[in-house]
Amino acid sequence: MEGRAARRGPPSRRWTPRGWHGAQWLLPGTILALLPKCPMCIATYIALTTGIGVSVPAAVHLHGALILLCVTSLGFLALRQAAQLVGRFRKV
Repeated sequence: MEGRAARRGPPSRRWTPRGWHGAQWLLPGTILALLPKCPMCIATYIALTTGIGVSVPAAVHLHGALILLCVTSLGFLALRQAAQLVGRFRKV
């Protein structure tokens, strides 16, 4: 019985890749959903949470950069998932 348990490894290792895969999709989607539409609101949130004042032009650039980063990462994840599915169909 001990031999089987030793081969499988600790249970946390088995679930870590699944959790990481889900977090990769969840994080950019959540950021996009919760991202304020107004750059002035972003500047206000940054000032309220960190105490650091951000100018409106800097908040506009930050807003655009966050949107670009989230959409790019979601696109990359979708392409990677599509490539894995195509690879599975080619093996069959």
